[in-house]
This record gives sequence, structure tokens and C-alpha cells, in this order.
Amino acid sequence: MNELIGRVFHFEKSIFPAHGELFGKLTTHGQTPKALMISCADSRVVPEQIMQAEPGDLFVCRNAGNMVPPYATLNGGVTSTVEYAVVALGVRDVIVCGHSDCGAMKALSDPSGLEMMPNVAAWLRHGAAAEHIVSTCHEHLEGKDRVRAISLENIIAQIGHLRTHPTVAAAIARGEMTLHGWFVDIHAGQVLGLDGDAGEFVPLREDRDLPVALAPRPRVATEYAEAAQ
Repeated sequence: MNELIGRVFHFEKSIFPAHGELFGKLTTHGQTPKALMISCADSRVVPEQIMQAEPGDLFVCRNAGNMVPPYATLNGGVTSTVEYAVVALGVRDVIVCGHSDCGAMKALSDPSGLEMMPNVAAWLRHGAAAEHIVSTCHEHLEGKDRVRAISLENIIAQIGHLRTHPTVAAAIARGEMTLHGWFVDIHAGQVLGLDGDAGEFVPLREDRDLPVALAPRPRVATEYAEAAQ
């Protein structure tokens, strides 16, 4: 802990003065983050570091397993964060970011040991679909391969949950929202992105278009319904 406190002093003495203009602007004009990232709370995965983000660039929500509970009237931290990011901050890109060697995904794969953590067990039920898909569609997978598959499926499942949130659903219908699914391989130092059209995760590369889970596209179903009347 003393080491971490020492870094606070370093921030006060060196980092803050070197970025005084940026912090002054953020204080005066407020924040306009470019994206909301919903990532795992794992200490090995730092969203700002992965994206090389400056203060004010990224709005971050972290929790065990990068879960996005389906929308409900009961208040919750993730739900409130999503709503505030979309409505108040005008965020139009949302990233659900999982990672390799995730403890939450290991627990989904093998829940033994959760008896003493009932709240964790309840929270992980938001990833039940991911585990069920892997168990029924890829039953041959074991060990690390099974955990990795659950991690990838969980990203897709949480994007599905995200789409149940009214603010997100409305932004999607207007063609103003882009959803992303990322997987950070902390062993290889590589980020994979979900290509929603191809249905696969591919490496993010400078010389390729950014893969997106759901591209912005205005909904026209209502227009067709009105024309048919």
C-alpha cells in the first residue's frame, strides 16, 4: 500500500502539473468521453492503458466478469452508468470488454467454491447463457479452452443484455449507437474484436477496418409499417 501512496505523491508533484492545461479544460468544460467501456474488475486489465486514453477520453464501468444485467426497474450501478453515459454524456460507442484467464469465467465454468460467496454466485448468473451455450454446443472443450470459449460467449451475451436498456435501444433505432465486443488476451498482449456480421472475434489491426458487434443503422421497420397502412 505504501508503494501505491507514493504514486499518489508522484501524481501530485509531476503528472498533474505536466497536464495542467488538460485538467483545467476538463474542469471548466466538463467531460465528453468518446466511449463507454464496460470491463472486468480484474487488476491485470486496465481499460485506460489498453486504449492509451487521456483523462476525459473514456467513461468506464468495471465489475466482476464485465456483466451487463438485463434492464429492470430495480436500480443498479451498471444500469445507471449506461443510462448516464448515453443520455447525459451523449456517448455513442459502447464496448463490452472481457479478457483471458478471467476468474469470473472460471467460476462460471466450474462453480465449485462459490458456496461461501453467495453474492458472487448470484451476480454470475448474468453469464449463465454463455456457459450453457458452451456446455451444449461445444461440450468437447475442457480446461483453458472451455474458459476462453465462455469468456467470448459472455461478451456476446452481455451485448444482448445491453440492447434491452431503453436508452441504448432507442439510440440503436436512431442509428446513433455502435456496440463493440472486445477480448483482451493478457498473455499475448492482443485485443480481439467481435465482427457481428461474420460472427467471430478477429484481431484489431491498424491496416484493417475496426470490427464492430453492431454497426449504426437506422431502423426502418416503422416506416414500412406506416406505408402499409
